Amino acid sequence: MDLRTKYLGLELKNPLVPSSSPLSKQLDSLRQLEDAGASAIVLYSLFEEQIEFDGMEMDHYLEYGSESYSESVSFFPQPQEFVRGPEEYLEHIREAKESLEIPIIASLNGASAGGWVEYAKRIAEAGADALELNIYFLPTDPQQPIGEIEETYLDIITEVSRTIDLALTVKLHPFFSSLPSMARRMVEAGANGLTLFNRFYEPDINPEKLEVEAELDLSSAFESRLALRWIGILHQRVRADLAASTGIYTGRDAIRMLMAGASVTHLCSALLKHGIPQLTRIREEMIGWMDENEYESVADLMGTMSQKSCPDPTAFERANYIKTLNSYE
Repeated sequence: MDLRTKYLGLELKNPLVPSSSPLSKQLDSLRQLEDAGASAIVLYSLFEEQIEFDGMEMDHYLEYGSESYSESVSFFPQPQEFVRGPEEYLEHIREAKESLEIPIIASLNGASAGGWVEYAKRIAEAGADALELNIYFLPTDPQQPIGEIEETYLDIITEVSRTIDLALTVKLHPFFSSLPSMARRMVEAGANGLTLFNRFYEPDINPEKLEVEAELDLSSAFESRLALRWIGILHQRVRADLAASTGIYTGRDAIRMLMAGASVTHLCSALLKHGIPQLTRIREEMIGWMDENEYESVADLMGTMSQKSCPDPTAFERANYIKTLNSYE
C-alpha cells in the first residue's frame, strides 16, 4: 500500500502529521512519534510575546521600577508561563533535526506584524524544514474596520514569507466573511499551505469565584466536519497544500479528509487522549480501509470527494442545509 504524499514540497511517507502540542516539547516523545509512524512533526509554538519579552530583557525591568508602568508589564505573560525561551526553541529544533529522520515543521504564533517575524529567519537557520504560522488574535473593538483585520493577517504572512526561504503554511480560523477569498489572498501573500482550522480556546465564567477561567477541552470527532467542508470547497481552487486539523481520531477520519482534498491530516487530541500508539492504529486502519475498498495509494483517493469531483457538488452548499433539516424526524 502506497501511503506517500507531498506537503509543502516535502516527500512524506504517509499523511499522518502530529500537530503542535505538548508531545513535541521533549526529544523522547518526538522519537516515539517517529517510531509510531509520524511522517513529519509540527513543533509546539514559539509565541510573539516570548520573542518580545526576551528582546526587551523584561527581567531587568520587572526588578527595577516596575511599579511605574504596571500596565505595560501586565501585557506580557510571566516568565514561568514559558516552557522555553526563543534561544531554547532554536536549540530544540537543532536537536530534533539531529535525532530524527523525518521533517520538522516549526511553529510561530503571533497577533501583529512587527519585528518578531524576523525570528523566522533564525528558525530557518536552525534547520527547520518548513514553518507553520499560527496567527491568533481576537478583534474586540467594534470600531475596527473589517478590512483592517484581514490586512493584519496578510501583512504578517507577507513579512514572514519575505524573511525566510522555507515553505510556509498558515493555520487559519473559519470566521472570515469570505473564507475562499481570504484563502486566495493568503496564498498570494506567500503561503504555500493552509491548515484548517485553528481552534480558539473559549473562556468560561466561574459564577462562585466571579472569575473568567481558561479551560482546555480536547476536540471531538464531530468538529472535523467544519474542516472537511472547507477543504472540499478549497481543493484545486487555491494553489496551496491543504492540511486537515481538529477531530481526527481514526483511520476513517483521516480517509475522509484525504478524499475531501487534504494532503495531510494533523493529529493532536487523539494522541493526547489515547496516547502515541494511537498514531500506529490510525495508520493500520487506513491501510485496512484502502485494501478493502481497492485503493492502491493515497494519491488515488485524494480529492475524489471534493466539491469539484463529487457526484453532488451542492452537498457542500445551501442545498445540503435544506435537505438535512428536512430529513430530520
